[in-house]
Amino acid sequence: MAPTKLNAAIIVVSTTASKDPSSDASGDLLTESFIANSSAESTTWKVVARRIVSDDREEIQGALKTLLEGPTKLNLIVTTGGTGFAIADITPEVRDPISPFLQIPVLINWIGISMMSRPVAGVSGSTIIVTLPGSPKGATENLGALIKLLPHACIQAAGIQSSRKLHSGGVESLEKQTGVYNHSHSHGHGHATPRAHTSAESRANRLGDAVTRGHRESPYPMVTVKEATDIIARETQLKGIVEVQVNEDLVGYVLAEDVTAVESVPAYRASIVDGYAVVHSDGKGTYPVVSVSHAAPGSIPPLASGQVARVTTGAPLPPCATAVAMVEDTVLKSMTEDEKEEAEVEILADRMEDGENVREVGSDVMKGDVVLKKGDIISAIGGEVGLLASVGRASVKVYDKVTVGVLSTGDEVVHHCREGELQLGEIRDSNRPALLSAIKAQGFSTVDLGITGDKTGALQSTLIEALQSVDVIVTTGGVSMGELDLLKPTIEQSLDGTIHFGRVAMKPGKPTTFATVESPKKKLIFALPGNPASALVTLHLFVLPSLRKSQGYEHYDFPQVRVTVDEDMGLDPRPEFRRAFVRFDMVDGRLHASGTGGQRSSRIGSAHGANAVLVMPALREVSEKRRELGCIPKGETVDAILWGQIGCA
Repeated sequence: MAPTKLNAAIIVVSTTASKDPSSDASGDLLTESFIANSSAESTTWKVVARRIVSDDREEIQGALKTLLEGPTKLNLIVTTGGTGFAIADITPEVRDPISPFLQIPVLINWIGISMMSRPVAGVSGSTIIVTLPGSPKGATENLGALIKLLPHACIQAAGIQSSRKLHSGGVESLEKQTGVYNHSHSHGHGHATPRAHTSAESRANRLGDAVTRGHRESPYPMVTVKEATDIIARETQLKGIVEVQVNEDLVGYVLAEDVTAVESVPAYRASIVDGYAVVHSDGKGTYPVVSVSHAAPGSIPPLASGQVARVTTGAPLPPCATAVAMVEDTVLKSMTEDEKEEAEVEILADRMEDGENVREVGSDVMKGDVVLKKGDIISAIGGEVGLLASVGRASVKVYDKVTVGVLSTGDEVVHHCREGELQLGEIRDSNRPALLSAIKAQGFSTVDLGITGDKTGALQSTLIEALQSVDVIVTTGGVSMGELDLLKPTIEQSLDGTIHFGRVAMKPGKPTTFATVESPKKKLIFALPGNPASALVTLHLFVLPSLRKSQGYEHYDFPQVRVTVDEDMGLDPRPEFRRAFVRFDMVDGRLHASGTGGQRSSRIGSAHGANAVLVMPALREVSEKRRELGCIPKGETVDAILWGQIGCA
């Protein structure tokens, strides 16, 4: 039987924590308790929201109201803090505006309370609300006492079973239904002992396990780069089709329809040159100038044989005119009395042809013609936008762009703008700014998810909240084999996600992980290595092509070309993607590549000036001669994947 999936939210009531969220310990511990008490066989808890508010009645009421009326259905809300008897402890009282709110004596009696807390447990709509003490110990102990009863209570409150049972029968009845028994009903701190569960499908270390119980070798099979890209392509879906206005913001979109012209171009017979509209059969001679036609709207009288009309480039021809004589092929013969206009001109051109120097109606584009096809990309050159505007298209259907969230992980990671010297073990976050800029440069919307530490609860909450607002999550760090590498177990055990691969045979980027989560639509998670060079290489190799595919690009991979190396390029047992600068040599007419310095995965400087990565084969894949050399010698050729514009020298 599939497990019951329940959504929970946590509200931390603390004036101190509302000013400094890092001071809150209860929220993380409660989140970890929910994770530990999830079971692949019975109940799966997911903490979908966390809020921190001060000891202020309106703030607490607002947080409750927002969660209860939000788009995500909640089975349980627990608050921690504000349940004592101090003047500021007002959480139990703020339930008054939450209507209807039915108290559940069964749960209140079960809570292991201290003498200095006032528990509240009740139902608002189909959501159970429970208040817990603010101390980390008190909050976790009280939740631990309730955790076995809460799934049954939430199921009843949600209407899966009759909710009347929730308010009748007493503790003994609920114990009997759930199969959980208190040590004693005569004292106030009975406990039901929680037991951690891990999905049978999870290959990662179990969250909460001691480091001594962790894997010594990765349980994830190594895949090739080709296998990894094939898996990503298979799981990447088009986001959808939207209609957008034809303007400068259209650049980067891919058309989801064949686009036809609303009107012909030109819409009238127009002059190609400055000159005189004539009847071509009149031939050479002197003729009166009967009208003037500028490239502006207006009516023009018909032209008779033996007359000419002055026209400017792009201006409409008078009716009955058949050709245009260039101004260079004419001579002014007389002027009007005020000498401001031409009276007569002599046409010097001989044997003019019908339609000479004339753009006929629809000669560029005929109304109804297909001007752009489904799958065409709107480039930054301007040609596509200009064409659409010229044929009267105000809007077009395109494939929507995904929104990408970027998250850095690690207790050691600090904001790159933080003032002051680094403490021992700290590093500045270069990954997030670099990845955000690269993704945004490709035309995708981004969300900065900040930095989260190596704590299970904090990581889970950040990911769950991000999944509500983005289509793709890109993380860096936390995917290797260390005891604080929590991304893989969090994805599998807390998010019910599927890890499609967890290791790739490549350098740099071996720990790269790709997963999908149903939330409720399929969302993609790219968990990239924490080393900056590794993160940038895997972003361009795996993430950006996936984003382009989701947006309708037929050829979503970056172009690959053959280049001549200008220096010896060392080989590694793994296929290596070396950062390089590719240029076109004006002398020999070939593409050349040079390295960008040290290629260590932690050295972000190797990406400075790089416009490509060289696809270096594994040592075992090359000839015996090259294996002996240990390199691709200067002057030989390798494949290069282009990241940017080719240089010139």
